[in-house]
Amino acid sequence: MKAYLLYQAGGPDKLVLTETQTPTLKSGEVLIRVKAIGINPADTIYRSSPTLITHIFGQERPVILGWDVAGEVIEKAENTDGFQIGDAVFALLQNARGYAEFVAINVGLLAHKPGNITFEEAAAASMAGLTAWQPLAHGMTIKKGNKLLIHGASGGVGHYAVQIAKYLGAQVIATSSAKNQAFVMALGADQHIDYKSENFWDVVHDVDFVFDTIGGETLAHSVAITKPGGTIISIIPMADEYLQAKAQQKNVNLSLWGLKVNGADLRVFADLMAADILKSYLAHTYPFAAMAEAHTQVETRRTVGKIVLTV
Repeated sequence: MKAYLLYQAGGPDKLVLTETQTPTLKSGEVLIRVKAIGINPADTIYRSSPTLITHIFGQERPVILGWDVAGEVIEKAENTDGFQIGDAVFALLQNARGYAEFVAINVGLLAHKPGNITFEEAAAASMAGLTAWQPLAHGMTIKKGNKLLIHGASGGVGHYAVQIAKYLGAQVIATSSAKNQAFVMALGADQHIDYKSENFWDVVHDVDFVFDTIGGETLAHSVAITKPGGTIISIIPMADEYLQAKAQQKNVNLSLWGLKVNGADLRVFADLMAADILKSYLAHTYPFAAMAEAHTQVETRRTVGKIVLTV
């Protein structure tokens, strides 16, 4: 099969398209012919970091990156009840290896692709969708009418977060640049703040929840506008002890939320996509041969929605 091999960390040019062995199946696994691959900021971060590559793969080299895939089941091992040859599926992989024509996946991580979405839309959803779903659905107790501020609302994670927050009943205040205002409002946001021309802390106050995809000063200012007893969840690592102390003093629950690979969550997400409640918005779709171009685009951190490769 064709796959992108990474021999050493570095730029997008370090991803080498070549022939390699098709995976063999273990009990509980199916073989997927990959139709589409989602590309995330995390992909580019891992690609460029020797430490992170070693953290996942140990001393194995070369390695195959890629966590988001959608495709068709073409072979199955024992203990794979619920999935049949020919099923259209998508997944968030536990240990990468998704930049390939074929992927072996444990069925516990799989979800059936809803018939109303494309393979590209499914591949876009896994990592970014669950990165938004898990903090909002499991980390916050959102009630109808609660004010929820979402930072980076037009991005890969943010655009799902707006839709999820509306589904959960929140009044959504979203930040992005002015050029993405129409997009964010169409997702369901109730109020938009252009972070380039307005200080959000001058515009909103006493929010119940904040979902942060930016970090830094954005996170620091978020503490000041959150109600006592409110919750802020960031997906950006923070090492500011002063900020934690400030949040504690105000009785604001401030926490970092890391993505958990979870097939059950993905299947709930799939059901919501099947019901047209949640939707993937694709900024660019690239052919499999354009992996370096896709990584370069993601690294701009200015993508509206998601980047996907077709295989």
